[in-house]
Amino acid sequence: MIEIQNLVKRYGNLLALDHLNLNIKEGEVFGLLGPNGSGKTTAINCMLALLKYDKGSITIMGKPMHPDSYDLKKDIGVVMQDVAVFDQMTVRENIDYFCGLYIREKAKRRQLVEEAIRFVGLEDYTKVRPKKLSGGLQRRLNIACGIAHRPKLIILDEPTVAVDPQSRNKILEGILELNRQGSTIIYTSHYMEEVEQICSRIAIIDHGRVLASGTKEELKNMIKTGETITIEAVALEQTHLEEIRALPHVFDVSYQEQKLVIRCSRARHNLVCVLNYLQGEDIAFGKVFSELPTLNDVFLEITGKALRD
Repeated sequence: MIEIQNLVKRYGNLLALDHLNLNIKEGEVFGLLGPNGSGKTTAINCMLALLKYDKGSITIMGKPMHPDSYDLKKDIGVVMQDVAVFDQMTVRENIDYFCGLYIREKAKRRQLVEEAIRFVGLEDYTKVRPKKLSGGLQRRLNIACGIAHRPKLIILDEPTVAVDPQSRNKILEGILELNRQGSTIIYTSHYMEEVEQICSRIAIIDHGRVLASGTKEELKNMIKTGETITIEAVALEQTHLEEIRALPHVFDVSYQEQKLVIRCSRARHNLVCVLNYLQGEDIAFGKVFSELPTLNDVFLEITGKALRD
């Protein structure tokens, strides 16, 4: 569906994309992750031929992408982070306008608009103007405007920012349904649980380069963390922390406000080993949690920073 090879983009002395390579297959829900300033938005704008780049190539649906590649652009839907609709128009008028940029036949467009309205659950708001909608409903409208013409490729840039849980679930369910109907999805988000839930493959980028890519299971197998153990309400001395650090398979220990967090490499009995140590030292403790690696762990270990840095 998309092949990006050795893409370079500079803003003066700033290297925004550093020989970026991406291969997105038809039918995927592809997660594109990176901290702020990593190059995600620049890469998307280059894909859409909204930015000129210095070097490299972009092929979409088997054809080179250029600013005048209108035959490709009619099969692409874009839903950016900021809601981009007309406040002077109603919900139905907005969707009809954006669909009309691609579909001129009135009868077909009317059908597609009604399908888009039902798809995002805005049947009760068709005559309402966007300013009177909640944030979650505005984002649903934004999505309907981007997908009403039934594009083969849909780019969703943080579509669930600042929406209520009900709207978030509706949006995520809708994205999966679009994928089932045949659309390839590129999805960016700061919410790792969303990416884990819907993305079939993921790329982590920083400083304009792909640091890692694969399924969520493949990414988790790339990192050192195999288990994170959290123990609450435990009183420890410095000597205890040093002895815990020396336990087999333990490689990181943090202790703040009577909360102990231990990161271990993959082994079968990490939790048993830690609890045996605490009991052997007659150390009282409260709640105990053991978690397998998450995408947050992958992101932090690979990039060295939190996603919202």
